[in-house]
Amino acid sequence: MGVVHLATSGSGLKLAVKIVHAEHAVDPEFRARFRQEVTAARRVSGAFTAPVVDADPDAERPWMATLFIDAPTLAERVRKQVLDRTELARLAAGLAEALRDIHRAGVVHRDLKPSNVLMAPDGVRVIDFGISRPADSDLRTETGKLIGTPPFMAPEQFQRPREVGTAADVFALGAVLVHAATGRGPFDSDSHYLVAYQVVHSEPDLTGLPRQLVPLVERCLAKDPLERPTAEELIAEMRAVAYPTAEDTQAFIPRPREPDGAELLTHRRERIPAAAEPRAPRRRRARIAVGAGIGLLLVGGAVGGYLRHGGAAGSSPAHIAGKADPAPAKTFAPWSVPLGKPGTGSRIGACSWQAEALYCAGPGLAATRLDPADGSTVWSLEAPAASPAKGTPTAGAPLHAGGRVLVVAPGSGTLQALDPATGAERWRQGLPAGSQAVPAGGQVLLVGTSGSVTALDAADGRTRWTQQIGGVGSVWWTGGGPEGGAAPDLYVATPDGSGSTQLAAVDPANGTVTRQFRTAGRLRPVGAAHGGLYLLDVDASSRTTAVVRADLTARTAQRVRLTAPLYDAEAAVDPDGATYLFGTSGALVAVGADKERWRLETGVTVASRPVVAGGRVHLTAPDGRLLAVGAADGRPAGQTRPRMADGKATYASTLPAPVAGGGRVFAGAPDGSVFAVDAGDPARW
Repeated sequence: MGVVHLATSGSGLKLAVKIVHAEHAVDPEFRARFRQEVTAARRVSGAFTAPVVDADPDAERPWMATLFIDAPTLAERVRKQVLDRTELARLAAGLAEALRDIHRAGVVHRDLKPSNVLMAPDGVRVIDFGISRPADSDLRTETGKLIGTPPFMAPEQFQRPREVGTAADVFALGAVLVHAATGRGPFDSDSHYLVAYQVVHSEPDLTGLPRQLVPLVERCLAKDPLERPTAEELIAEMRAVAYPTAEDTQAFIPRPREPDGAELLTHRRERIPAAAEPRAPRRRRARIAVGAGIGLLLVGGAVGGYLRHGGAAGSSPAHIAGKADPAPAKTFAPWSVPLGKPGTGSRIGACSWQAEALYCAGPGLAATRLDPADGSTVWSLEAPAASPAKGTPTAGAPLHAGGRVLVVAPGSGTLQALDPATGAERWRQGLPAGSQAVPAGGQVLLVGTSGSVTALDAADGRTRWTQQIGGVGSVWWTGGGPEGGAAPDLYVATPDGSGSTQLAAVDPANGTVTRQFRTAGRLRPVGAAHGGLYLLDVDASSRTTAVVRADLTARTAQRVRLTAPLYDAEAAVDPDGATYLFGTSGALVAVGADKERWRLETGVTVASRPVVAGGRVHLTAPDGRLLAVGAADGRPAGQTRPRMADGKATYASTLPAPVAGGGRVFAGAPDGSVFAVDAGDPARW
């Protein structure tokens, strides 16, 4: 398939460079698999894998460079000597943590085996994502082929290869542990056909496995995927076996200091009442599980507020809670309330802030208005009762234009404009397939895939103008920012096939292009400040290499290169023009007018688009944590506890961004909640 070379980077790093053989490089299916391997390896780069340094899956001979891990594989180690009881228990704990992180990144490995496990001195590493796939994707590069290594494949990989999920990796973990302890597999045979039969129909042979591991491995090797534990569920049990102690070995986040009595009252939802005597800081368990829910499309960010949709369907009337408009509370207490209907699996919600009010959408809810003081419902509009087609995204955050709340319930194919005070529908408009809804001051634009743009009056839904602007691949941005509001200018960036992008400023009142020019790079708009449009320069491999400030009046573009590229980056721009980017490698980066200011490795491989407020950068993590980082210096300022859902299907390919307003920060979480914390004191979250 390929050859791996040991190489040295310019800075002295030892690298393993995998290069595809020439005969496979001409095979489109193999190229697709290699591209998928690169994508998966980038998504899971972390403590338990070999981080990707660079790659070019589209080169004449595709290649990928990862950090070289100088360690033997588990297969090599077992050939010399099987693991003893202590080594085996620690291997089990390490592999459970590795799978937890891999699954949290939304990847199913599908080929976990001894030769893909490196026994590094500081812990195991899982390598070779050549046949992995995204956990939330139905796409395959292979067409009905059996993919994997039979002694370590789960029954469903033989029976239903298109339905393989994270449970298959847990099955492989069990088989790997048996091999590490005994030198053979739980379903050993000289024939792969007999191995396959035994995997599907026979009970595993666990002879020679240490007694304390037998119950855990039996559960891992259950025939039914639903009966197997998740990697997260295994971690505590594996650690207890590997590191027997009377202490709680679960990860925790210590509080920096104890609050006084008044602070305890304002944080009563998070803490137990204080006793008369001071108490020791309570350990907070960091439950980090397979990432959060189905992807949510963020408003006003890189896409200028996408609202995608499917076939037409009716919508339920708004339910009014009978509550007057909320008055600001004198004393704010952090709160958390459930959002959406229980039993929907992935339940993460998305929110927006407008005119001192909080609006959210989630499973079963097209939109709801919450009192920002305590999270109580002011009104709610249910989504259509019919289930949207598979692959239809859940509701994005409500948009705002012209004093209306704009929503498209998943699968409805209808844009609804609601009264912000009552939730009553004021007008509705059917949407052409593939169109986007972009708020622009007092109107909303319906943007088609071919560049056709129709502006509707947001107050009454009447058509104001129709123009042909941009084209295929155009990305829109309203200068008011992702949280909505009036926009003095409307921007559109249209890349062409020659490596340049046409930038245009559009008058929202009549659709006239007021300024435009073409500049180099595949540019995507992410913000506007001081008359400039800020864009990311993103190459064909989804690498962001620079931040570009375009002045459409002067027809100039100033470029600030990143010290290292970011993959699948999301970004936010503050009012002073500083740009904050987060990439899937876990790096959060601040870029100023002429250079990169700081770079922080967050330890989170997937996060939401950054949101800047109150001198801090805020991110939502897949386990429901809200993170705060100082905007000036890049120092971590605080984080909330994890809020994970129960169950196995909790991965989100895209996380909704938090929302800042009224001195608070609001965020949705995988457990189905929306919560609020004091923006001014993240150290006490």
